[in-house]
Amino acid sequence: MSRPVVALIGRPNVGKSSLFNRIIGTDNAIVSEEAGTTRDRHFAAAEWNGRSFWLVDTGGLKEDSQQPMDVEIRRQVETAIAEADLLLLILDASAGLHPSDARIVALLREAGKPWLVVANKVDDPRNQDYFELYNLGAGDPFPVSAVNGKNSGDLLDELVRRLPERGEPGNAEALRVAVVGRPNVGKSSLINRLLGETRHVVSAEAGTTRDAIDSPYTYHGREIIFVDTAGLRRQARVDDGVEFYSSLRSRRAIERADICLLVIDATEGLHNQDLKIATLAWEAGRAIIVVVNKWDIKEKDDKTAAKFEKECGEKAPFFKFVPFLFTSALTGQRVTKTLELIVQVHEERHKHVSTSEVNDALHQLVARLQPPQAAGHEVKLTFATQVDAVPPSIVVFSNHPELVAEHYIRYLHNGFREHWNFLGNPLRIILKRKSA
Repeated sequence: MSRPVVALIGRPNVGKSSLFNRIIGTDNAIVSEEAGTTRDRHFAAAEWNGRSFWLVDTGGLKEDSQQPMDVEIRRQVETAIAEADLLLLILDASAGLHPSDARIVALLREAGKPWLVVANKVDDPRNQDYFELYNLGAGDPFPVSAVNGKNSGDLLDELVRRLPERGEPGNAEALRVAVVGRPNVGKSSLINRLLGETRHVVSAEAGTTRDAIDSPYTYHGREIIFVDTAGLRRQARVDDGVEFYSSLRSRRAIERADICLLVIDATEGLHNQDLKIATLAWEAGRAIIVVVNKWDIKEKDDKTAAKFEKECGEKAPFFKFVPFLFTSALTGQRVTKTLELIVQVHEERHKHVSTSEVNDALHQLVARLQPPQAAGHEVKLTFATQVDAVPPSIVVFSNHPELVAEHYIRYLHNGFREHWNFLGNPLRIILKRKSA
């Protein structure tokens, strides 16, 4: 399920970044007494009472300014409003009403999105100075202090209460495949080749795809929804509103996907950004298939593909469990094999091994190599079972789960892989204490 988006909106220096930091619990956003410090967009995952959401910090709106930076900030804020599921209108209670506040309210009303009015800088909720903000006619102001945290918990209670329940669009049974990668590696060209038609705009200019675009396709009676995403750039290069939201949409597409096709440019090899995208998907529990595009123009011999895979595995061990496909979206070389791999990896993702088989494998692995013993404690592994979860997860019971060494968990992981593979999918090993 994709997380909803909550955006903080307001004029400069009302404390949006301070509230952003308070909610996510870090100093991610830059906070300064100088108005307009927040120029690039900041976003982070936040959670409260079991509900997770994306929190977006925006720049301060100066309605009358024609300065290029202020015009750019306004454009970005308008994008934030269009993208958000819920808006927090931040007002400065210590300064009272400002003419810009009414104009921002008019902007929100025009957008038709739900919002909460937040009266910031109310260090003592018993102070009634913020009552002036009722005159704005935008709803009851919620008094908080981002600096000392007063009422921030109550605000979050109300925020998550108003969050929409986001389900999967379309057919919930469809297999969702997010096509991810850096800009201009051929993601749209690959999908067009798979679909057999030009559904997506393709250009030599990097970053043509701005939105995450859904394209349904039926393969052997199974509905597959391909999601073509904007290229994920290095965060330091995400320097305008369009790029910022492209990055956010890509992350949301990964959240909603079952499988991610990581498209890599064969002529450039694996970049750090490719690795970050793959890690993002893997840690989110998504299956991965690596599609090495532009293989037709890569200088190679009969060992180049194996060397490419080996080098990727050296940079990130999980690539050893991920299938690689060397293709050309331009010529169509091996592109149809992508569909076969998608189905295979999906079946591996939903593979369920019986408890007796898992236990037999555990006993074989323990007989081959006993877990390291801790001083004064005998560490035993007694039982294992695959829990009904996606991605595949195996619970191993122990009398001292906290003492099982990390390298031994990797040994179990690799041993279970030898038995059942789970190709392309993360395999999670969960240690639990044996009940008395």
